[in-house]
Amino acid sequence: MFWGMMGMPKEVILSWSGGKDCVMAFMELSRDPSYKIGCLLTTITAGYDRVSMHGVRVSLLEEQASSLGLPLIKVTIPQGSSNEQYESAMRKTLTRVQVNGPTAVAFGDLFLEDIRRYREERLSQVGMKAMFPLWKRDTRTLANDFHKAGFRAVIVCVDSKFLDQSFAGRAFDESLLADLPHGVDPCGENGEFHTFVHAGPIFNHPIPIRLGEIVLRENRFWYCDLLPG
Repeated sequence: MFWGMMGMPKEVILSWSGGKDCVMAFMELSRDPSYKIGCLLTTITAGYDRVSMHGVRVSLLEEQASSLGLPLIKVTIPQGSSNEQYESAMRKTLTRVQVNGPTAVAFGDLFLEDIRRYREERLSQVGMKAMFPLWKRDTRTLANDFHKAGFRAVIVCVDSKFLDQSFAGRAFDESLLADLPHGVDPCGENGEFHTFVHAGPIFNHPIPIRLGEIVLRENRFWYCDLLPG
């Protein structure tokens, strides 16, 4: 049956890191009755049991998914994964999930054209489309909307090229936005920082967390380990 027939919503997969951008993409999609989020999709690094790039424990993403009432599909990649290994793992997972109906994947990307082209090209290879519900939204406005909506998040990773260690573990709030150095995007779209959202209107219950150790990895990235509360 085609999308739109008899008012059936289009089922999409939402790329999920646990951070603010995918959360805002979730809220944007939820406002449109023509779409239905069927599952969340995340990339896990083997051996660490953590979300790739963000370094968040998988158990915390599972708590988010449970609070949202959605399945969490995990794509596992090896440590030090090459681009080819990542693409192969993603292709196998999407091909399997696609059998159940979804033919599109939504992302929380905001303005990086090369990332958008990459996602569109790779998804087209498995007969799927890419969606960008937040595309070209003003990042300062989006950050403010995040707070006004009642979401709560913490900084879990910062790139030392842009921010110092003191930002790791801080709440993503108005105070943090005011302290960001000139040139750092308010949503961290250039990779300056990553977040984990632990409360907000889309969740059935908050995700209890505690701040753990802050460590430097790869001589560049400061990670704040989040522990289940």
